[in-house]
Amino acid sequence: MSSMPPAYISAAKDGRLAKAVLAARKGLSSCCLCPRTCQVNRLEEELGVCRTGKSAEVSSCGAHFGEESPLVGSRGSGTIFFTRCNLLCVFCQNYDISHEGNGRRATPDELAEMMLALQEAGCHNINFVTPSHVVPQILESLEIAASKGLHIPLVYNTSGYDRTETLRLLDGIIDIYMPDFKFWRSDTSRRLCGAPDYSTYACAAIREMHRQVGDLAVGPDGIALRGLLLRHLVLPGGLADTNEIMQFIGREISTDTYVNIMAQYHPCGRAAHFPPLDRPPTAGEYAEAVTAAKAEGLTRIDRPVRRFIIE
Repeated sequence: MSSMPPAYISAAKDGRLAKAVLAARKGLSSCCLCPRTCQVNRLEEELGVCRTGKSAEVSSCGAHFGEESPLVGSRGSGTIFFTRCNLLCVFCQNYDISHEGNGRRATPDELAEMMLALQEAGCHNINFVTPSHVVPQILESLEIAASKGLHIPLVYNTSGYDRTETLRLLDGIIDIYMPDFKFWRSDTSRRLCGAPDYSTYACAAIREMHRQVGDLAVGPDGIALRGLLLRHLVLPGGLADTNEIMQFIGREISTDTYVNIMAQYHPCGRAAHFPPLDRPPTAGEYAEAVTAAKAEGLTRIDRPVRRFIIE
């Protein structure tokens, strides 16, 4: 398994990556990359929900040691945090990046150099954080980086609010998909991110991701090589509908899905105006989420050290 090469290497050699770049870039002229389908001409700097024009914006780039253990290993996950977002949750844990636009524009050459620098620093992978609205820019920069020797896996680290049509452009290019599955009920997602169709799109996106890469495969060193790694943030008061989400994963995706049930939620952004989001989850609420996952036969559960508010 350790000899498994990243998917994009062969895609770059046989021309599939170049074709994906052209198709994705063309789509910016009437943008329907994500479920918002704003249909603005981003090539002419028209702005839709994500407030991003023809160039990607980056807030930070570096080795990250707070990700899941199969990504971090001993040398970290090479994260590139993209500015802005297509989902815009009111409680976003990176509110200054997603809502307030803390970052700077990056050309395709600059993005490629970031990837190569992270590889040179020894990172185990390139981790694209919040990539849904900048898929064309990622592909364009990847073509440059691959031609200059990039050879570590790519991670698509997303909110889950993705269109399958866009994900199909990434088939045979992305190695590891890491979607979050945030909410199940449409009234919740309408209230918290103005996206009543979130669950519908997340279900379809996760099915497509799993079709492309399957269950998470790791090498002898425990480092992820290819596959699906799914995140679920436990929200206070049961807002995330964890039971329904775990049922979907276990019954419609795979009981071998690697799942990170996250307890690090704390009030950010405008969360104070949306109770019970004005408090962190309790230890009991987190324990119930883990129980729900195990009840559906999910056993590959990431268990980093967590802190709780005592009930």
